[in-house]
Amino acid sequence: MSDSQISETFRQRILQFIDEALAEDVGPGDFTSEATIPATNRDTARLLVKDVGVLAGVEVAKMIFQAVDPTAEFDQRMNDGDLMHVGDEAFFVTCNSRALLRAERLVLNTMQRMSGIATLSNRYAFEVEDLPVKVLDTRKTTPNLRFLEKWAVRLGGCHNYRDGLYDRIMIKDNHIDAAGSITAAIEGVQKFFRENNMELPITVEVRNLVELMEVLQVGQVDRIMLDNFEVPIMREAVAHINKQYEVEASGGITLESIREIAQTGVDFISVGALTHSATSLDLSLKVVK
Repeated sequence: MSDSQISETFRQRILQFIDEALAEDVGPGDFTSEATIPATNRDTARLLVKDVGVLAGVEVAKMIFQAVDPTAEFDQRMNDGDLMHVGDEAFFVTCNSRALLRAERLVLNTMQRMSGIATLSNRYAFEVEDLPVKVLDTRKTTPNLRFLEKWAVRLGGCHNYRDGLYDRIMIKDNHIDAAGSITAAIEGVQKFFRENNMELPITVEVRNLVELMEVLQVGQVDRIMLDNFEVPIMREAVAHINKQYEVEASGGITLESIREIAQTGVDFISVGALTHSATSLDLSLKVVK
């Protein structure tokens, strides 16, 4: 998603994030820079890649520099989603020196985090790229950074699931236990829809074949999530479902296990690790002398 493709709503979310992050980091002022650098100084800095992976966060970086200095000149050399190697230069930026230093840590923190997620997502996508399955993210994201982390997932080649609790019904184990049964939970959702003139896609989680059979008897859902199923049991479950519903695998999916799971015939594999286990990549922003 390039700068020209960012919707106005998404742009406003990014700008709000930038404002809040700068307020957290800069507070009443960057007193070190104010004490050591003349107010009118301008410098050029480059974003140097020091890791291998998928680059993410360039468009956000551009907006950060524009926020701290509207006169900033941004010379972009690489795009979000590009494969990057040690020594690559993602961009050069020329702006007010004090503004450059106010933006530095926010740019690096954001890009390193997003690039780590994009890189791990790319590794998962690569493992199953020749199979008819989609790898999904989850809600296991950093509070208030979900929209950026899900963007990074897409840049890595995987797919977003739900954005929050409001855009899909997902009946999980705690809902089932609190409702009393799978049947009661599903019927409760349908009653809620009728009373509120509402409709959303429905996923229901099952923990074993007994629960699966109950779902198949009740119906009224769109997708069945097989949670922590061993591969032979998962294959049996897929056969029982027999394409009546979408099938999703979840629970402890790793790079080592995802291909075997995909080969059971599931349609989707949700992987919390895409966001909660990604390691930030090494990038640096240095003034060019």
